[in-house]
Amino acid sequence: MSARSCWKYRVAEALTLHEDPRSGNCYKIKLTAAVLGVPLRVQVYDITKGETRTPEFLARINANGRIPVLQIEEGGETRFLPESHAACWYLAQGSQLIPSDRFAQADMVRWMCFEQYNHEPNVATLRYWLHILGEARLSDAQRLNITSKREAGIAALTLMEEHLAANAFFCGDAFTLADIALYAYTHVAGEGGFVLRDFPEIVAWIARVEAVPGFIPMF
Repeated sequence: MSARSCWKYRVAEALTLHEDPRSGNCYKIKLTAAVLGVPLRVQVYDITKGETRTPEFLARINANGRIPVLQIEEGGETRFLPESHAACWYLAQGSQLIPSDRFAQADMVRWMCFEQYNHEPNVATLRYWLHILGEARLSDAQRLNITSKREAGIAALTLMEEHLAANAFFCGDAFTLADIALYAYTHVAGEGGFVLRDFPEIVAWIARVEAVPGFIPMF
């Protein structure tokens, strides 16, 4: 059974994602919604132009000045949910994207934490620095950190490679939010200077994710 086929209820009357489409964190939410067949409107911002730091955005949408933010409208009430993993969790409750087994669910959360603390700060950060900002616009401190970020990113990818040698997905044979969280920045890791062909198990896993019913590309 696919994740889409077990969706039991409507999440909300209307959902809007405040996003920059270049962001893997925003893409996680769009991919979750797509796999589940949940309609999602988008409001686009350019983070390189400070569009999420305006007084209106800070006052109304997210005082932290960051995206993604999932806007949820239901029963005449509008609420805003920042943070990509929180929004994915909100969307996926009751679906197969969150395992029912207690340990499997915790293991999924473990991989999502790994993505936020070991993977994203290195793999995604280098992609942002080199591909979106451009090396010419980096500060001296950012330039000095490129090597350490690359080493830490390779370490994270190596751990993933080793795990995937024995597992189809990050929670065994089941496609879950852990895979969505890790896929978002891994499949574009080459834009940060990482060589994905050095990680054949990851490359095979990427193909499996892209074969999931409802999958949509990042752009």
